[in-house]
Amino acid sequence: MKIITATITNEELKQIAADMFEDLLKAVIDVEKEIIAIDAELHSDLEALLLENGSKQKNLWGINFYPKMQGNEFVEFDSIINMRPSQNNRSRGVEDKEIRKKIIEIVEKRIKR
Repeated sequence: MKIITATITNEELKQIAADMFEDLLKAVIDVEKEIIAIDAELHSDLEALLLENGSKQKNLWGINFYPKMQGNEFVEFDSIINMRPSQNNRSRGVEDKEIRKKIIEIVEKRIKR
């Protein structure tokens, strides 16, 4: 597991994904700190890593990267950690359009494609 605080290339993501799920890479985004945790079997493990490093639960959202895909298919908003009725998020997706927009901005900032 690692936390991306600078940038990483899509080629690096492909290599990491190949070792775990081949074409899928799980990630958790801290929308406040603008960092990304990657490289674990479970989103909850990445969530725990970020919490241990000072992130707040309300700012953490699980996504999946598909490094071989282009455009909108590169990021998938799907994780069990996203189910938070207390934040009006009742699905595995990210229902708030502003949060989804912020996640995409962070992805574009941290991953060179």
